[in-house]
Amino acid sequence: MTELKSKKAIITGGSRGLGKATAIAFAKEGIDVAITGRNEAQLTATVAELKALGVNATYAAFDVSNYEDVKTGINTLIDTLGGVDILVNNAGIAAFGSLNDMPVDQWTQIIQTNVMGMYYVTKEVLPHLITQNDGEIINVSSTAGLSGNATTSAYSASKFAVIGMSESLMKEVRKNNIRVCTLTPSTIASDMSIDLGIATKDSEDSVLQPEDFAELILAGLKLPKRAMLKSAALWSTNP
Repeated sequence: MTELKSKKAIITGGSRGLGKATAIAFAKEGIDVAITGRNEAQLTATVAELKALGVNATYAAFDVSNYEDVKTGINTLIDTLGGVDILVNNAGIAAFGSLNDMPVDQWTQIIQTNVMGMYYVTKEVLPHLITQNDGEIINVSSTAGLSGNATTSAYSASKFAVIGMSESLMKEVRKNNIRVCTLTPSTIASDMSIDLGIATKDSEDSVLQPEDFAELILAGLKLPKRAMLKSAALWSTNP
């Protein structure tokens, strides 16, 4: 089992939902955590929770869809942490509507955030992992990236792209002792899902919870370094 204590992780979209649950799970394992997001008040509150668990924690507020902000923010976080071992690309947005009805700007922003944002962040973190010849990258896609549905054209297109980019990267960096994992969860009762109306706060017994997602990530990270979880789909046991 890989020892995780004292590792250093960056989690995008880490102030709430799946990202926050993952950050808390990491902190309980003794991992120092840096989180990103756009809401500084939420970031500050989450960092306080992480520090209360006895680890070093910090944040940077920026939009992953802006490359210049990503470059500044990610490199500041790496300097503050004193390095990076784990990257969780979790930041993303979603909206539903038919291809013809969704405004062009909204369709474009989903692609810019979910695909280009993941690319920007990875591009800034990857050289550090290659230099140390070790690292972990977890990329969050979705079951919407495995199968398209009516009204999900933008979101599905972005999550299909995430799978392709992630799997290509995995084959590029195995030689650098870097494990890349692509996750495709079904509906989780995250803040985003609740905001979209596809899950509710009182659905704990019937819908996946953010903590379930965090446990899957930890399980993959704890595998011996000779083993790599290439991809995983997390589903609820309830039909």
